Amino acid sequence: MKLGAIEAGGTKFLCAVGSDPASPGEIRRFDTSHNPLETMAEVLAYFEQHGPVSAVGLASFGPIDYASGCITSTPKIPWQNFPIRAALERGLHVPIAFETDVAAAAYGEHVAGAAQGCQDFIYVTVGTGIGGGVMSGGRLVRGKMHPEMGHLLVRRHPQEPPSFKGVCPFHGDCLEGMASGPAMRERWSLPAESLPEDHLAWTLEAYYLAQACVDLAVVTSPKLILLGGGVCCQAHLLDKIRAEAARLVAGYLSLPEIASPALAYPGLAGALALAGEAAPR
Repeated sequence: MKLGAIEAGGTKFLCAVGSDPASPGEIRRFDTSHNPLETMAEVLAYFEQHGPVSAVGLASFGPIDYASGCITSTPKIPWQNFPIRAALERGLHVPIAFETDVAAAAYGEHVAGAAQGCQDFIYVTVGTGIGGGVMSGGRLVRGKMHPEMGHLLVRRHPQEPPSFKGVCPFHGDCLEGMASGPAMRERWSLPAESLPEDHLAWTLEAYYLAQACVDLAVVTSPKLILLGGGVCCQAHLLDKIRAEAARLVAGYLSLPEIASPALAYPGLAGALALAGEAAPR
């Protein structure tokens, strides 16, 4: 059975056709256009070429509304309230499993990656934005909406440049506003990967991400926190975050393991797994 997977990000869309979440196969990339219809036309053309598929898993940037199938209050203005699930249903005529990109990534790590066998964990991605998925008791957490941990409120580091107000258009200096890739570029005039290991940027980054880890640990009590995304792929950052989280928690509780994801494309892996669950039997 052939299944489709889409990881819809604010910068790029990734598409794949396969059946095994651990091996999505050949991956096609499309830039995320300012015109949603242009991007969707490329995606539909891809599946017309590589299909037919029995179902598609859609792992989308958010926020999303599960009931309507829309992307809602994203900072990417042209995509606000875009009915992305309906656009795929009309074009492909197959079931569409709809989830946030970060929740799908968490699910991918659960079925085929670093969280296999772990029923209580959190996946956080730090890149163009910051988001996360929570699994509790072996189930992805949904409530009134999906978790929006990128907008946790954080304390500013004492060495934070006073002129830097944060890049979140809604909250300024929330976690995403202070620790995302665009925040690092705006603050230091360089992308994260160009900053040397001894730069103050990494002290500040570890401070903000460690705060997030501690906050998530005291609220959800996970056994594992996975930190992924383009910013967290810096090899030296993880140890800084662990040390800073231990300092912040001040011996009050035992922190969960803080580790890196195992999969190169956890969002696509999760999307394929969700497509398999949605496919007709």
